[in-house]
Amino acid sequence: MRMASLGSGSGGNALVVEAGGTRVLLDCGFGIRDTVARLARLGLDPEHLMGILVTHEHDDHVGGAFKFAAKFGVRLWMTHGTLRSAGRHVPGRLDHAQIEIIDSHTRFDIGELEIHPFPVPHDAGEPVQFTFTDGNHKLGVLTDTGTSTPHIESMLHDCHALALECNHDLEMLMNGVYARSLKLRISGRYGHLDNTSAASLLARLKHDKLQHILALHLSENNNTAALAATALSGALGCTSDWIGIASQESGFDWRQLS
Repeated sequence: MRMASLGSGSGGNALVVEAGGTRVLLDCGFGIRDTVARLARLGLDPEHLMGILVTHEHDDHVGGAFKFAAKFGVRLWMTHGTLRSAGRHVPGRLDHAQIEIIDSHTRFDIGELEIHPFPVPHDAGEPVQFTFTDGNHKLGVLTDTGTSTPHIESMLHDCHALALECNHDLEMLMNGVYARSLKLRISGRYGHLDNTSAASLLARLKHDKLQHILALHLSENNNTAALAATALSGALGCTSDWIGIASQESGFDWRQLS
């Protein structure tokens, strides 16, 4: 089992998860041409994908998903609330038989992957995040949540790899140029995790099996890779160079779970 990021940040998000011959894309916030180019960088073509999972309807996560699915005949999985809220992104040529509606608490399988969605507090229609397992390894992904919950943490215990939002440094955000209303939205219960909150969540998890930790969704204006790495390494008691950082431009290359 392995994973790679096509890119992560407010300009677009997409993560590839692979187990055996099964490959799925988690979110697709880039245009078709850009997504194809980013996949090629990982040695993949669109026909290698068995589906796209959508966490929520915000542009940086769903902007290219429906058009990509329509062009290449890829199936989509999402909650009813996400589909309802993403209506403006749905092209008329998309066959709705390609869309699978999921329950935010019910596991499902795609090929060799067992996938467990879980709801998160975020300002979206019916947002979810996911864990993935091939029976031997577990990957947890958590972005776009304003706060943790006991259920989120129960889902993320004992991961072999964890991709975790470190959206902003709270001091940088509050002292930055954003309007006060935007600062409050980002830092609020239905916004995004800051470095300190992400590190606190990580420290509460059972992470004895952890092989990879990756920081996602860093703000270009309100965070730095060094601040995110310092926060997460402090929670794990490791050196900061062990922390992977997903960039907006290039994401991160394949990470193997062994």
